[in-house]
Amino acid sequence: MQIPRLHPDTIEEVKLRADIVDVVSEYVVLRKRGKDFIGLCPFHDEKSPSFTVSQTKQMYYCFGCQAGGNAIKFVMELGKRSFADVVLDLARRYQVPVQTLEPEQRQELQRQLSLREQLYEVLASSAQFYQHALRQSQGQKALQYLQSNRQLKEETIQQFGLGYAPAGWETLYRYLVEDKHYPAQILEKAGLIKPRKEGGGYYDVFRDRLMIPIRDVQGRVIAFGGRTLTDEQPKYLNSPETELFSKGKTLFALDQAKGGISQADQAVVVEGYFDAIALHGAGINNAIASLGTALSLEQVRLILRYTESKQLVLNFDADKAGTNAAERAIGEIAELAYKGEVQLKILNLPDGKDADEYLYTHTSEDYGELLKNAPLWLDWQIQQIIQDRDLKQATDFQQVTQQLVKLLKNIANSDTRNYYVSYCAEILSLGDTRLIPLRVENLLTQIAPAAATYTKPVSAKKAWGSSKVSDSPLPTERSLLEHAEALLLRIYLHCPEQRQAIIAELEERDLQFSLSHHRFLWQQILEISSGDGETRNVASQPNLISRLQDQFLEFDSEMGLISHLFHVDEKNQKEILRTPQVVQAAIACMDLVMLEKRYRHFLELWQQTDPEAEPERYQSYYQAFYAEKIKLQKIDRQRLFSITELL
Repeated sequence: MQIPRLHPDTIEEVKLRADIVDVVSEYVVLRKRGKDFIGLCPFHDEKSPSFTVSQTKQMYYCFGCQAGGNAIKFVMELGKRSFADVVLDLARRYQVPVQTLEPEQRQELQRQLSLREQLYEVLASSAQFYQHALRQSQGQKALQYLQSNRQLKEETIQQFGLGYAPAGWETLYRYLVEDKHYPAQILEKAGLIKPRKEGGGYYDVFRDRLMIPIRDVQGRVIAFGGRTLTDEQPKYLNSPETELFSKGKTLFALDQAKGGISQADQAVVVEGYFDAIALHGAGINNAIASLGTALSLEQVRLILRYTESKQLVLNFDADKAGTNAAERAIGEIAELAYKGEVQLKILNLPDGKDADEYLYTHTSEDYGELLKNAPLWLDWQIQQIIQDRDLKQATDFQQVTQQLVKLLKNIANSDTRNYYVSYCAEILSLGDTRLIPLRVENLLTQIAPAAATYTKPVSAKKAWGSSKVSDSPLPTERSLLEHAEALLLRIYLHCPEQRQAIIAELEERDLQFSLSHHRFLWQQILEISSGDGETRNVASQPNLISRLQDQFLEFDSEMGLISHLFHVDEKNQKEILRTPQVVQAAIACMDLVMLEKRYRHFLELWQQTDPEAEPERYQSYYQAFYAEKIKLQKIDRQRLFSITELL
């Protein structure tokens, strides 16, 4: 369901009614200390409590990991859930009427919420029905299959709520509609029954199948997978897409695996239901299944919420079908892996076995060892390319080289690309280390052919090219800029009396925040200022930090990068005690970095321009970079203190 944007009154009412001590106490053992409460932080491992909850401020904060926020933020972070989802849940719990910003959508929202509640209820009842049927005489064949063929323990069968759909055409329909009095339309919307094409009435979608409930992250049944116990096709039948279930947005067993993924800092993705179930049964509780589709970006981002190192292991069969399945499952992850945003590994089990089969004859320790040694996806691809190829044969050598070049071109991260260029050069040198530099040069030439630029030697250009400001760019330009911008924003947030001065300095020098997360925070600040009609009277902005934190609840990734700015520790306090000097230094640092970037940009353009072919452009670039150099020298002379020392 696409939730309309919630009305601020609803959000505010939820914040007022949802007592933070009440909410946090469901997850953390709190004890009173003075006017606040303390406990062990749920966001990181600790032995001494550093997690505090203030009932008066309705805020929590951990002095160990710096996690902090209100009741809504707490539930969002702990459950990795969306802002709107948490607000709706808390609204139901505390009986807050739900409003949206669009009045005409309120009735539709209430109707959708009511429909979803009914779907959850009827699917839960269906799961109980199937579990009960598994224990009856008609379900003995299915139970025997689970215990003997799949070698599942009783606790695993119960853990996953496995069941059996009886063979009759209307067994579930009669139970839910005639006995339990659920509307047939709700069963149809849940994907449990279908209307007959002739004669009216309905028939059950799942018949004589072993039933596997598919749950959402919160553990609610949203669909089913049914495995045939006969030769009927298809072997596996999934529920159709519904209001609750989207195959491309769901991962089987994620509700069971999210804790294990966080603990292991790694997610294992297998192809089938029983692979995931078998792994959990063997104590490997970070396994999930992809429901047989290529992994979508939504699924990947859902998984990556639970692993800090963003490590994903795809476990498919080692045979040709398994290799094809791995390549298919990678889908949209490839781009993330090439950029280095996902640490993707491939685990092919020996003898073409899947995880379920492997565990019949091996221990969980054996599987864990294979997991530990699973190659990164890029290494796996290289092995696939050179497999069964004789690099001493000219044709094979040429084809392998072409495929390696194609692979290397896709790697966006320069450090990663350089590493794999060297690695591939070693492979192509066939053990002759003298050939490695030649192979490296050959690969680099094919990956990024040198652009045809003017190379006529010009003495003036050589002189300028070797005498940049201070002989080289600032050695820690990125870290200095990060520190300067962060300090400026922290002062703006915590020192209202400095806000007008900061805005004036930025406007006078025409400066912008360079780092995207800082720029995003500044935009939010300006939006709040503009909305209050106080752009020029920024010092009077009330509760700015609290309002920003509420606004950032909808932006998880950005919040993670700037949340530390909302809090002041002892070190920060000392820094901002020298506020005027620090503001001056931070502004100067930002100015220097921007000038340095423009200087290098125009210098590079000038060096690449042919003065004989484009004399006007050549002269224009020269004047531009020379002007920037003069500005840099002027700023350098004007500095009365060391920016690096002050920051």
